[in-house]
Amino acid sequence: MKPKNKSNKMFIKSDCRYFIGEKPCKFNQLCEGCGFYEPMGKRILIVKLGATGDVLRTTPILKPLKVKHNPSHITWLIDKNSAAVLNGNPFIDKLLIFDAESLAGLMVEQFDVVINFDKAYKATAIAEMVKGKKKYGFGLNRYGTIYPLNDGSNYALSLGLSDELKFRKNKKTYQELLFESVCMDYHKEEYVFNIAKDDVLWSENYLKSQGGAEGNLLIGLNTGGGDIFANKGWHENGFLELAELCAKNLNAKVILLGGPQEVEKNERLCRLSKIPLINSGNNTLGRFAGIVKHCDIVISGDTLAMHIAIAVKTPVVALFFSTCPQEIEFYGRGMVVSTNTDCAPCYKRSCAKDDCLRDVSVEKVYQGITSLLAKHKNIEKIGSIYKSLE
Repeated sequence: MKPKNKSNKMFIKSDCRYFIGEKPCKFNQLCEGCGFYEPMGKRILIVKLGATGDVLRTTPILKPLKVKHNPSHITWLIDKNSAAVLNGNPFIDKLLIFDAESLAGLMVEQFDVVINFDKAYKATAIAEMVKGKKKYGFGLNRYGTIYPLNDGSNYALSLGLSDELKFRKNKKTYQELLFESVCMDYHKEEYVFNIAKDDVLWSENYLKSQGGAEGNLLIGLNTGGGDIFANKGWHENGFLELAELCAKNLNAKVILLGGPQEVEKNERLCRLSKIPLINSGNNTLGRFAGIVKHCDIVISGDTLAMHIAIAVKTPVVALFFSTCPQEIEFYGRGMVVSTNTDCAPCYKRSCAKDDCLRDVSVEKVYQGITSLLAKHKNIEKIGSIYKSLE
């Protein structure tokens, strides 16, 4: 008799959170007999592609999701340009960059929970097509229009349909809307943001080299405003006058913050300024965040720098012109300075007027700075200043 063929079928545990498939896992062991097996548990997909600031302020939902669904495996689908803000996030098991390959994979995978916080056309289409037992947020219907995937997302959708509701009546923060959408209670969970140790060290050394770590109050002026909505960045004369006022009255060092779009502007401000300014230049997201973390206070429009300041717990004076502040959660570390012009907020993509920018005076912003400093008396570096503020 011929001997029976032994089965060549491999023993694998593809539901293990460490299993990769095309290469060894972190433990470099075959599945059979491995003592490190951990089941994924509930498989959760979060779709939030951009913008980067909105991605960052979506991160408070991560830890509560992990607590509610324990064990769980969270995949986050994101645009390449916004991915850096989620690098090293301890609650994300798989960071998936949106492209044709990832889209093809998502059409095969199956999830227990699908959450789409993004109203972009492609995001809603993905949320509609991907397989999920429960879905939250926004989907795309057969008419090619957005609709709420669950009742908890009705209000969040309605904000985009009514200016009166969004601009004036709504009092809920973005985070409250997130938690409401997934039917969970909100307890002021903070942003989850990881800055690499190398970036923190670089920023420390950089500030020392610029004389910005000598015991003075360090004030960061973020001069940009993004390019999505009009009039999100303050006028240049305002920044110059404010810098002089802070240096004179608070003995502060002033550092200009910005990205690629602010390189020329910040160089120009340094040339025009009557006092020495530190120009932080154009840095990676991690290094930028490291600098913001070392500032004692940051002044910024409603943009990514504001959200990074919130994330790294740096007090921020936030300037609002064409957008509204109601949806921003500052966790008690923020001060809002907004325009009182009749046309604001407007969320226009372009505008030939600058009335809203001119309406916010240097004195008004400076008062916001001194009020916020006085509120945070736990900052030892500036303790000697408070007598002059009170």
